[in-house]
Amino acid sequence: MKKYFIQYKPFLLFLASFFGSYILLTFLYQFFLNGFGKNEVDSITRFVSRNTENVLSLFFKSTRVEEASNEPSFVVYLFDRSIVRIVEGCNAISVIILFASFIVAFSGSLKNTLFFIFGGSLIIYILNVLRIAVLTVLLCYFPGHTHLLHGVLFPLIIYGVVFILWVIWVNKFSGYVKKNASK
Repeated sequence: MKKYFIQYKPFLLFLASFFGSYILLTFLYQFFLNGFGKNEVDSITRFVSRNTENVLSLFFKSTRVEEASNEPSFVVYLFDRSIVRIVEGCNAISVIILFASFIVAFSGSLKNTLFFIFGGSLIIYILNVLRIAVLTVLLCYFPGHTHLLHGVLFPLIIYGVVFILWVIWVNKFSGYVKKNASK
């Protein structure tokens, strides 16, 4: 058994780091969410909604985002039509937690790790706001394609960008690069 532990130690350390940071960040985020009432929208989702409204307002004058009265969400209106709802799951924090956990699991220097997590999280956040804005416009014109747009295309794009960021991290900045470069 000890032989296998030694042989697979790098993989086991990766798993422990990944799941440990994922569980910790998820716990912290859940603690943050618990500070809001049952029908109250959290501040991150509120910020995402306002940013989405600002992006849409650049292109469409008839845009507004209003807090829903019956549930913790925001409703995005385009041309005075309710098009999409922005709920807590739309704020990309779960994607950012997944991204950051992977970076921690393949960590490099503390400075590079923190910088890459911050920069990557910012990219994911901006991409998510643009995703919601573009999704709103597309669903306004193509309402019958909700599953394709919301369920397939946009997750593919956002997770594709996360994967590309991971590849860049592992190949350019992580401790893994230094270990393999010295061999």
